Amino acid sequence: MGRSNRICEPNLTYHTYSRCIDKASLIKNDKLKDLLIKIIEETQKKFDFELNSFEILDNHFHFIITTKKKGESISKIMQRIKSVFAKRYNKLHGRTGPFWNERFGSKIVQSARGPIKYLLNLLWYLAYNPYRKGQVNDPRDYKYSSIRCYLEQNYKSKLKITIHQFFKDLGKNFEERLKIFLNLEVGYRDSLYEI
Repeated sequence: MGRSNRICEPNLTYHTYSRCIDKASLIKNDKLKDLLIKIIEETQKKFDFELNSFEILDNHFHFIITTKKKGESISKIMQRIKSVFAKRYNKLHGRTGPFWNERFGSKIVQSARGPIKYLLNLLWYLAYNPYRKGQVNDPRDYKYSSIRCYLEQNYKSKLKITIHQFFKDLGKNFEERLKIFLNLEVGYRDSLYEI
């Protein structure tokens, strides 16, 4: 059975993710994570899309991307990021062959039941990834994450982050939005310890 066609439309928000070949920790050091950051930044300059969030881990990544009306499709954006990184990684390490485990996964946020809650919980899920893996005691301390863009009004991220409209709609000002968002963190964190 063939793989299903991906829905590629403008003005949609996608949660995208991809794993390294054999789920190996091939992006394990800062130099390689910074290389992926540089390629994403190059792609942001070349293509028109919004990067709403990112989380880069040792063996996979997550992005939240909103496509634009006259911008490139999610497939084109992801194809560029993944192929350029694979080529540069292989060149750096004198290797050949595939770098990524499979085609990237994606979920359209607007297709979720309760898309606003889904997106806000997704932001916490991504942020807590390194915490769940024991890499940090607080998700705010992880360097290759954009969660602080949603927690600190003037935070300067490694990449240009466009705060998602769903977050902006939480309140009239940043303080109101943050209060609601932090309450969601408490619920998410508590769910990690439920048996």
